[in-house]
Amino acid sequence: MQKKRQIHVGTHVILITGSIIMLFPFFWMVLSSFKTVGEQMMIPMRIFPSSFENTENFRQALDAVPFLRLYGNTLLMIAGRVLCAVIFSSMAGYGFARLQFPFKNLLFGIVLLQMMVPGQIFIVPQYMMLSKINMLNTVFALVFPALVSAFGTFLLRQQYMSLPKELEEAAILDGCNPWQTFIKIMVPITKSTIASLAIFTALFAWKDLMWPLIANNDLNHMPLSAGLSVLQGVCHTNKGAMMAGSVIATVPMLVIYILCQKQFIEGIAQTGIKG
Repeated sequence: MQKKRQIHVGTHVILITGSIIMLFPFFWMVLSSFKTVGEQMMIPMRIFPSSFENTENFRQALDAVPFLRLYGNTLLMIAGRVLCAVIFSSMAGYGFARLQFPFKNLLFGIVLLQMMVPGQIFIVPQYMMLSKINMLNTVFALVFPALVSAFGTFLLRQQYMSLPKELEEAAILDGCNPWQTFIKIMVPITKSTIASLAIFTALFAWKDLMWPLIANNDLNHMPLSAGLSVLQGVCHTNKGAMMAGSVIATVPMLVIYILCQKQFIEGIAQTGIKG
C-alpha cells in the first residue's frame, strides 16, 4: 500500500513538473507584455513587472498591427482549409477505400509519399503556381496549400475500410447509387473522424507561419501568425510589444480550447495522435 502511494505521488510530481515546464513560456509571455523596455533588459533577469497597469506595450501592438483584419483573414483561412480538407479528403478517402478504379493502389501510394516528404519541398512549386494565376497576396493564397490533405485522405480511408461491407450492400438493395451511399450512409457514420480532421486542420492552419510569409507580403492579407512579424524590427525590437501582440493573438484560441476541450481531447483519441 505504501509503495503504491509513493508511485502515485511520484507520478503526480512528474506530471505537475512537466505541466509547469510547458506552461512557463506562456506565463513568461504574459508577464513580459507588461514590462517596460528597461525591465526587459535588466540583469539579473526580472521575472515580474513592476506594475500590471502598464499597457503601453498593448497600445503599441494595437497601433502597429490591424488585429481585426488579421483575425478576419485567419478565420477565412481556417474556414477554407477545414472546408476543403473535409470535403475532398472524405471523398478521396471513400474512393480509395470502397471504389474500384484503374491505378488505385499507385495513386494511393502517391498520397502516402506526400505524407513522407517534408512540406517545404512543395513551397516553390506552390508559389510558382499562384504566381502564374496572379493569386499572390490574397486570402486564397493562404488556403491553396491545404486544398487537398494527404493526412485527411489517409485517415478517412482507414476509417471507411473499417466499416462492414454490409452497410453498402443494404444501401444498394434500397436503391442507392455510390454517391447516395457516401452522403447518406458513410458520412454520418464517420462524422466523429471528420470532426477530428477539422479540429487538427484548424490547429495546423492557426500555427502556420512560413507559408503566409512567403505567399503574402501585404499585411492586410496576412493571418495573425504572420502579421505579428511586423513587430520584429530590423535594428531594434520592442520585445514587450511583441509579447503583447502574442497575448492578443493567443486569447481567442485559448478561449476556444477552454470551451471545446472535450472535442479536442476526443479528436486526439480518435486519430491516435499523442499530443
